[in-house]
Amino acid sequence: MVRFLRPLLRGTTYTRLLHLWVPMLIVSVWMFIDPSTPWVPALVLLPVGLIPAVRRGEGVQARLLLMPGDEESVISVKPSTNWRDRLRTVLWLQARMVLGAVAMFATIWLPILVFELVQVAIGGHPGDTPVLRDVQPHWMYALLAPLPLVVLYGVVVGLGELVTAVARRLLGPSAAERLAALEERTEQLLERHRIARELHDSIGHALTVAVGQAGAARAAGDPAFTDRALEAIEETGRAALEDLERVLGILRESDRPASSRPTLVDAGRLLECARATGAKVDAEITGPLDTVPGPVSREGYRILQESLTNVLRHAGPVPAGIRVDVTDRALVLEVRNPLTAEIPGPGRGGGLRGIRERAALLGGRTRTGPADGDWQVHVELPLR
Repeated sequence: MVRFLRPLLRGTTYTRLLHLWVPMLIVSVWMFIDPSTPWVPALVLLPVGLIPAVRRGEGVQARLLLMPGDEESVISVKPSTNWRDRLRTVLWLQARMVLGAVAMFATIWLPILVFELVQVAIGGHPGDTPVLRDVQPHWMYALLAPLPLVVLYGVVVGLGELVTAVARRLLGPSAAERLAALEERTEQLLERHRIARELHDSIGHALTVAVGQAGAARAAGDPAFTDRALEAIEETGRAALEDLERVLGILRESDRPASSRPTLVDAGRLLECARATGAKVDAEITGPLDTVPGPVSREGYRILQESLTNVLRHAGPVPAGIRVDVTDRALVLEVRNPLTAEIPGPGRGGGLRGIRERAALLGGRTRTGPADGDWQVHVELPLR
């Protein structure tokens, strides 16, 4: 019994009933003008439904009254963009008018019927009741009084579910809107993945370098070297904080540009940080770095950064060779270091995967793995 009456305790039941009553306001006004033509308001709604903005208004009403609090509502709140959406809106207006008429009739006359059954049961005169005009008074009519209430309950709850189902069908997103929503969701996922990759590359590199510098300073036992290491740790930490603030700014402001990201022109900072850990880094840079297009230069910086991080993390302060070659057609990045006992295989770890993803995004090629006794990361990024 409690489960049967539970819909009466939900606010949605009554907001849906209100949604069904709203069109009847127009009919009520028209009935004062010409009671003999109650079908005129439905006829007027035919051209009204063809107005694109009407679909938006109906969608807002449906969300607020039919599915309040539903954050994942399937009801569209965008104007009509094609004739299929306009026709669906027209059909929705007609269906809403019909269901509203049924709801209005039931909520007015069923309570009146209950009142008249009770009145006849207690001896009221038949002439006093417009529905049961010819019925003779009898106490047994009191037993029938609950039936209209049960019917009213079924009509209110049932019509609410029915109008919600019709709204999902007729006011739901079109194929174009669903495709646009899917593309937007894909863009959001890609942006989240890019931000996670940015944090992995910048913060991971900073922590790896700082740990390496601290270990080298402790092992060296030289106050001068320790001072240089602390200075390098401070610089690395400051750069990591700047990267963190920039990424958090992107999260707070989705339209904020990422033009402040470092480029290959700033690669000298990476090399100095790596050398401060005690690693010997030989760099060969050919070609003008400042002519590399912005997106390629920014991604190239991150690829070089992650490659150096992998060297320090997996091989330690070992000699590393870096080659950066800028030609008219491509940017070539190569990082090599002696093989150690730990060899990260292809596809293992997020760093190498991030390097491949960055290169693939720009249409480039990546080779990682052992080569002539060294571990090699070789990336080619097209400039055209």
